[in-house]
Amino acid sequence: MLQSEILSQNEIDSLLSAISSGEMDAEELKKEEKKQKVSVYDFKRALRFSKDQIRGISRIHENFARLLTTFFSGKLRTYVNITVASVDQVPYEEFIRSIPKTTILNVYSVEPLEGRLLMEVNPNIAYTMMDRTLGGQGTSDIQLENLTEIETLIMTQLFEQSVVNLKEAWETMIDIEPVLEDFETNPQFLQMVSPNETVVVVSFNTQIGDVSGMINICIPHIILEPIIPKLSVHYWMETGTKERNPETYNQLQTHLRQVKVDAKALLGKADITLQELLHLKQDDVVILNQSIGDPLEMVVNDEPKMLVQPGKVNNNVAVQVLEIFEGGITDDE
Repeated sequence: MLQSEILSQNEIDSLLSAISSGEMDAEELKKEEKKQKVSVYDFKRALRFSKDQIRGISRIHENFARLLTTFFSGKLRTYVNITVASVDQVPYEEFIRSIPKTTILNVYSVEPLEGRLLMEVNPNIAYTMMDRTLGGQGTSDIQLENLTEIETLIMTQLFEQSVVNLKEAWETMIDIEPVLEDFETNPQFLQMVSPNETVVVVSFNTQIGDVSGMINICIPHIILEPIIPKLSVHYWMETGTKERNPETYNQLQTHLRQVKVDAKALLGKADITLQELLHLKQDDVVILNQSIGDPLEMVVNDEPKMLVQPGKVNNNVAVQVLEIFEGGITDDE
């Protein structure tokens, strides 16, 4: 049903003026009104996720991108930057057509969820990762068709180790156990779902040193179906603003007070050589950097927390607190 549009007085005057001057034909306007207004809908591109749910998926993988950046930066020992470029829902067939004919494809199972998740890594990025792993500068002329067993094993291990980041990113929704099940270079050999099945494709802009490319994650609908209710903003706000349970808080506070910590009062410090240490004998004297009249530093779990002075209480060695450090360190440090 079409909603009538309300025109302003100026728009009405302009319309009447155009008809009077012949710029507009009243008969043409009538014909236009009689035409049936329809919108095109492609059943092959059925939208099974709302914009709100797509935003939820995007939030999860923005966190995943940050985790991957940290992981690969340490693993490859070079500058790495990974960010979410887009999150779209498309037919599986369209996704397969959009990626290179030869590329790096990693297939993961994500129990307890059904189905399998696909990570596609652009060959330029994959080559750079492997070359850096082997100690190179991040450039390579390796061709996917000529991958040796050792090169395949190195790539497989690299992406197998990265799944811990996927698990951590998804923890806000569900605990999954990602396992790398298959490694492939030809998309035509992978048929995870039917061609017209809707999948969510998360694309990442990836920069490794001077090399840039894309990493795509293809998530079939069957994987996301059980957690669809958790993808909405309403769910995130609800879980983020739950009132604290007073009873649980008191129990936590009670247990926390019973945690044992290692507290030590340092009498002083001294720097000696290894040679001097090896030749120490009974009755040798080591001079500390602490005067007998100065307060001692007390450390808790190896963190400086306060200044104290030594003494006795009921024949027990004790210390008296003189000053508590703000933030756990002194101003001099």
